[in-house]
Amino acid sequence: MARTPERWDVEDNAFWDSTGKSIANRNLWVSIPNLLCGFSVWLYWGMIAKTMQRLHFANPELFNFTFRNDGNPYDEAGYRALLFTLPAVAGLAGATLRIPNSFMIAICGGRNVKFMTTVMLIIPALLAGIALQNPGTPFYVYIILAAMSGVGGGAFASSMSNISFFFPKRMQGLALGLNAGLGNAGVSVMQFLIPWAITRGVFGALGGDPQQFQVDGNAQQLWIQNAAMIWVPIMTVLAILAWIFMNNLPQHKCGPTPAAIGKYLWLQLIGFLGAGIGVVFLIFVKMPIPELIRIFVVLIVAVSATLLGMKFMTPRTIQEPLNKQFAIFGNKHNWVMTWLYVMTFGSFIGYANAFPKLMDDVFVTPTNGLITSNYIWIGAAVGAFIRPVGGWLSDKWGGARVTQWDTWVMVASTILAGYIVSLAGQSDTPEKYFIPFVVTFVVLFATTGIGNGSTFRMIPIIFSKEQAGPVLGWTSAIAAYGAYLIPKIFATQIKAGTPEYALYGFAVYYISCLAVNWWFYARKNAEIRC
Repeated sequence: MARTPERWDVEDNAFWDSTGKSIANRNLWVSIPNLLCGFSVWLYWGMIAKTMQRLHFANPELFNFTFRNDGNPYDEAGYRALLFTLPAVAGLAGATLRIPNSFMIAICGGRNVKFMTTVMLIIPALLAGIALQNPGTPFYVYIILAAMSGVGGGAFASSMSNISFFFPKRMQGLALGLNAGLGNAGVSVMQFLIPWAITRGVFGALGGDPQQFQVDGNAQQLWIQNAAMIWVPIMTVLAILAWIFMNNLPQHKCGPTPAAIGKYLWLQLIGFLGAGIGVVFLIFVKMPIPELIRIFVVLIVAVSATLLGMKFMTPRTIQEPLNKQFAIFGNKHNWVMTWLYVMTFGSFIGYANAFPKLMDDVFVTPTNGLITSNYIWIGAAVGAFIRPVGGWLSDKWGGARVTQWDTWVMVASTILAGYIVSLAGQSDTPEKYFIPFVVTFVVLFATTGIGNGSTFRMIPIIFSKEQAGPVLGWTSAIAAYGAYLIPKIFATQIKAGTPEYALYGFAVYYISCLAVNWWFYARKNAEIRC
């Protein structure tokens, strides 16, 4: 395995050219595919739910869930809403696990964290593959596995924090953009790969039997289990590469490897505790409040439980470095940038999580035969691959300026997408609005990607080196709740028959971000020009 460098000072040009550059680039290029698979396993529940729904509607005996419905099958609207629970739970768990991951690098070391994260993702992927072989598997099993997959969501916070230590400030826009953008591409890669993998017996007899169903009298089969199992051999190789080629850094006092891994597991356990409490509130706790408000209450409960666990359930060896990093909560700009980053990354990850099922729910009817899987991956791909461009533009023109113009386009495209959805909902032939919707949403995904890069570039300028890493992790943690919020909000509005209202509501939030970014960072006399 790669040893820990004795010295690390990338702001020293001589050190960077002689030593730092090669080490930094090696860690970046091993980090990216590990993060890509983390995103894939975290967010494949949207694709799994979409495929479950397809199989169930073709053959009601397949995946015929009666979870919390007094043992009775769901009607069509209820079944659609129920399946949104899986991506929402994965989103909630992944976002909550980002909170401990935000502070993990300085405590556990970058190589240790990246290796263990990939190892922990292999477990739910393998178990989900086994569960999906049996269409009678209870729904609560999938809820547990979706929550376990949240490790992939948490990985983003630790990965971005880790890479920020490897590169000098002048190069962080591009480096963080590559790590995040190509890592985010895991969503698109997953959405492209899964439709291929589930149509063939990739693993032979080891992969189990396909699910049989009929469409227009024609027998068809799908290996839905491959949606999860396809990632297991890939991640096994990547975990080995992370162990061999990545580095811990000397400023991170992580101690011996077994002790560092023990700290990692303890912090992840606290994250799972917070996520578990959130999931219980989401599914089992009834509240006499409107559903949209309850969705946000669940988020607050999960965040609070996790922070309290980190504050009062960590041993002294973890608590001391943790308290130093908790200083970010006293900095108002941490909260301002959190608000802005929810707009960019929160939108990207939320739309990516909801997009596969949303397209089916709005545009597919029993008679139009629309195949949405050919288009699902495009939006996330554009959003991911354009993210480094946002960082690059911000290096040249300033992050606040790029964010301001980008947000104007976000507002316009979100309102237009909502209008198209409303037209489709009123039409007997919704498929004629499908291509305009896809084009509009691709533009929206592009704005989330550019904004991801520009807002992340603002953070190293606004904050000191010591605070930038934790702030990068924290803002990404809260923004990741978009993967929970957006599917839940869409589920609520789809059940009410008004999915366009969700998009209009998101546009109102984006307008608030325009004002916040302009006031704090983009106007002529702003407190910090970045």
